[in-house]
Amino acid sequence: MTIPKCNLTQLRIQGWNSRHFLLCILLLFIQVRWGACHPQCLDYKPPFEPQQPLLFCKEYAKFGCCDDERDHQLSVRFYTIMEHFDHSGYVTCARFIRNLLCQECSPYAAHLYDAEDANTPMRILPGLCDNYCNDYWHQCRYTLSLLLEDQGNPRQYADLTTALEEDHKLFCEFLVLKDKQYCYPNVLTNTELNANLGVVREDADGCLEICLEEVANGLRNPVAMIHADDGTHRFFVAEQLGYVWVYLPNGSRIDRPFLNLTHAVLTSPWAGDERGFLCMALHPKFTTVRKAYVYYSVSVKKEERIRISEFTLSTYDDNQLDHSSERTILEVVEPASNHNGGQLLFGHDGYLYIFIGDGGRAGDPFGKFGNSQNKSTLLGKALRVDINNNDYGAPYRIPSDNPFLGEKGSRPEIYAYGVRNMWRCSIDRGDPKTGFGRGRMFCGDVGQNKYEEIDIIVKGGNYGWRAKEGFSCYDRRLCRNSSLDDILPIFAYPHKMGKSVTGGYIYRGCQMPNLNGLYIFADFMSGRLMSLRENLTTGEWQYNEICMGKDQTCRFPKLINSYYKYIISFAEDEAGELYFLATGAPSATVKAGVVYKIIDPSRRAAPGRCKVKPSPVKIKGKLVHFHPQEETGRPRRRVVRGLVAKFYDRGFNPRISHRQEAGHYSCSHDNCKKNTPNQKNNYKKIYNTASKNKSHSTNTCNDQKTKTDDGSNKTNNICSHHCGQSHTHRLSRGSPHCSLHWDSNPNCHFIPETHKTPSTSPDFPVPTNNLRCSSYPSDNKEKLHGFNHVMLSRASQRFDNTTSSILEPKAYILQTPETPDKYHSDKNTAGETRVRRED
Repeated sequence: MTIPKCNLTQLRIQGWNSRHFLLCILLLFIQVRWGACHPQCLDYKPPFEPQQPLLFCKEYAKFGCCDDERDHQLSVRFYTIMEHFDHSGYVTCARFIRNLLCQECSPYAAHLYDAEDANTPMRILPGLCDNYCNDYWHQCRYTLSLLLEDQGNPRQYADLTTALEEDHKLFCEFLVLKDKQYCYPNVLTNTELNANLGVVREDADGCLEICLEEVANGLRNPVAMIHADDGTHRFFVAEQLGYVWVYLPNGSRIDRPFLNLTHAVLTSPWAGDERGFLCMALHPKFTTVRKAYVYYSVSVKKEERIRISEFTLSTYDDNQLDHSSERTILEVVEPASNHNGGQLLFGHDGYLYIFIGDGGRAGDPFGKFGNSQNKSTLLGKALRVDINNNDYGAPYRIPSDNPFLGEKGSRPEIYAYGVRNMWRCSIDRGDPKTGFGRGRMFCGDVGQNKYEEIDIIVKGGNYGWRAKEGFSCYDRRLCRNSSLDDILPIFAYPHKMGKSVTGGYIYRGCQMPNLNGLYIFADFMSGRLMSLRENLTTGEWQYNEICMGKDQTCRFPKLINSYYKYIISFAEDEAGELYFLATGAPSATVKAGVVYKIIDPSRRAAPGRCKVKPSPVKIKGKLVHFHPQEETGRPRRRVVRGLVAKFYDRGFNPRISHRQEAGHYSCSHDNCKKNTPNQKNNYKKIYNTASKNKSHSTNTCNDQKTKTDDGSNKTNNICSHHCGQSHTHRLSRGSPHCSLHWDSNPNCHFIPETHKTPSTSPDFPVPTNNLRCSSYPSDNKEKLHGFNHVMLSRASQRFDNTTSSILEPKAYILQTPETPDKYHSDKNTAGETRVRRED
């Protein structure tokens, strides 16, 4: 429903105190929210360290929300305002004006402006503490109109400021922030708030809090994500079933697959089947060599094998491989269907590294010492081969410095051995400034009965399996062998924390400087996210668990704080930003896979520092535009007043009307005149400490005639303010206070069209919701209206970018919650499991 706008009327109502009337209006602007707060800027992103020093708001030069450009703009505004002052007024009031303007640069700007929720109106000025407001009112209260004259309609604010400047109580009710810790200037001196400002936020248990951004969904067990390192910033996502898809930097997907090996890949719909398309790597010189390498399970004459193949890029399409160009590089017979390994990657030396599992079953029962300790087989090994310049002759060569080249009885391809089933390895890019750590290879090795481990792979290293599992002995006889000379993991965790490690990456990106040097990994079975950071002095690795941000930390556009439990893989994009791939149903045929980008809500890089300009890519075929699951109809859970509101949120444009047209009011009648946002008043004020000149103006809203119950005409003047909720605040003539009314036809309700989810499909169809008029029984209407007032959150509101009008919320379903836990897993009708944080 679209509500036309009208000018604010200065009502002269019998028995109505104008001060209380103005207070009601002001309270529509200021919706003070209580709860935990965190550093956040007015663009709903974390603070940062400016690249250039700030010359005006110097107190925020090391960490805040302004770069040098915004600092200059605030400086210009300050001196423009101060042109209205004589010398004595300048001396007295300059500090107040400057301090109020500079709070936009505060790392707590979002809280000072009540902007931590992207769907609610923002304060016009920062929230002050009581004592500071008292000083401001006594010394410089008539400067308020100068701070507000460029906000919305100046004539409206002239009326408001006239009343505010004369009434101390009303003045400070307008400016004071009730939270005494976060109000200005207390927020500057609060030791607790400023102790760890800008570092990764931790909860009471020391868990590092992060947020996520969904970048792809609807995938069938996404097992790998890679980039071409060719300047295009596309990424390629592989599904276990055998498809590889190309995603562009804008999030859209090309409808034709980069590779389709579903006809050859050996896998099944069974949950937990380890066979399938497991990995892909592009040649490090992909722009010129144009080759890709894949690792997948295949059946040859009823014999299961691992196949590593080479494909060449199509000459007609840069986003598709030539399927007829497949060339087998290596095949290894698998004695069992599990422990298939499945990692391909290119090292900084240009060689291809291949990680193969120990052959399966349990305890590596093959031979006297097992496959992993037997260097005459490729099972349970990390291999290194040279595939460069292989167009003629053998598909690969052995690098001359491979550690076991020339050793009798050993396969020359072996680079390291004694591994069980390494799942997901990565190579450290190195510190962006010093280069420290560049080229290190990290792997997660899945354990047997007790421990999961993280290893750094070195040439010729023996990683102990089956003699050892983690730091403990598994085969005691082998473990006592003094010639084992095995390399211990940098970290191992017991099975009470998880039972299947998924190796990750060391973050070396640009956008989140706090995470630099942090190794992030996970456990597939428990859904636990974890991290390690190296102590450069001792060489030891410090462990911290990672959890989802709570309270308001992640409640901003595009950010979420929940994910599907089964974390299959990690990835980094061309710029070094970090992602993980997860699913809610670990089956190769279920479209429950999602790609998440990891976001640090505590600190970001300065604006403009991490800009990338992707090279153009020629597209053949159609683009499938990305829609987050919240927009495509998959239910998103919110905890509201002890109940779980489950609704289909189809996206919104935050802060359309409230920030661009602050202070505008809307009349609830169709024939009300639209307000003109560019109206200007021509008054100027010259201030000093002894005198004041004030001018004010009046806005009008036409009286509206409506029919009463007895058929007579009644003149009303009703205006409603868009406050970002599912109802509107309405001030009506004859009303003793500000009341709440549902602003719609009482017989019109949103009714979702009936839809069914086929039991054989894991997908959630998108329900179509229409506004329909019906004759509901009165008890049903009361229940619906009561639910609207109590349950609908601000996030369910949608705003029209063109008309700045409120659209009705979509569908909503009321559910009884389970007992909230720090970590909570939900299963939906498709068998998908999502981990979320509820506090």
